[in-house]
Amino acid sequence: MQRRILIVVFPGFQLLDMAGPADVFSTAAMLGGGYKVEVAAVRAGAVPAGNGIAVTASALSEVCGPLDTLLVTGGLTAPGQARDPELIAGITALAADARRVASVCNGAFLLAQAGLLDHRRATTHWLAAGELQDRYESVEVDADPLYIEDGNVWTSAGVLSGVDLALALVARDHGHTMARDVARGLVVYLHRPGGQSQFSTPMSAMTPRSEPMRELQAYIDANPAADLSVAALAVRVGMSERHFSRVFTAQTGLSPGRYVERSRADTARRLLEVTGHPLDTVARESGLGTAETLYRVFRRRWRISPGDHRRRFHSKER
Repeated sequence: MQRRILIVVFPGFQLLDMAGPADVFSTAAMLGGGYKVEVAAVRAGAVPAGNGIAVTASALSEVCGPLDTLLVTGGLTAPGQARDPELIAGITALAADARRVASVCNGAFLLAQAGLLDHRRATTHWLAAGELQDRYESVEVDADPLYIEDGNVWTSAGVLSGVDLALALVARDHGHTMARDVARGLVVYLHRPGGQSQFSTPMSAMTPRSEPMRELQAYIDANPAADLSVAALAVRVGMSERHFSRVFTAQTGLSPGRYVERSRADTARRLLEVTGHPLDTVARESGLGTAETLYRVFRRRWRISPGDHRRRFHSKER
């Protein structure tokens, strides 16, 4: 049985969002997967990617017959492309005849604009997650997973997460063995450990409006091993614990305890990347206390161990 994979592109799309999944499906086809990859855009002809390389696409309006998978790429222009009525109409029409629908990176904006993510969990590039949630309130955005399946709709995180998504689709269609063989042929992980938050920039708290809260936030970040209990922090700003917790949460979007843990976790992450300190030293200097606590925090926040993070991101040149 031949499975038609239609990849939707637009001017300024991310080339890897198309090429990565296309190579996964074409490799699976060589192994007997029966995939046929096609590319379409609003208008037929050459469509330039964001890096200037153009691909040849058919017109969305001319695509005939049912599809196995409709896959929408992302790119820097994707949020703006979501306002193109022809593109959204084409995606909507083709999605109705597709067995499943997927997006790579911020291609999720196009699915959301078409109403395909309403009341579903979805992910996108971590940099775009906040905007996606703000623009489409009916979508439950989770910025960490490399991909999410909700019914027949799949979404993936940034750029190369499209490869993770495509491998998962191959595994769903043909089993683990074929997906493993494709991954081996492409020299990639079949299942990458962790989520995309391990690649994101530290913290996401708001900058407090008031000077005392800004100074306290800076103090917390600069002194992770200090006593950062709610009681100690409240004394530092001359407030009752209850009033301090309410003000801090309102101005940063995080409770004091949650902010302190995230700050300490990010300090530990930096120490793992730029030093060769043993894990117990990293835990102590970051304020997390013990190597066991460091391990638990990393597994909870980034779904990897501190040792795995160091092996991936440590730079001896720093």
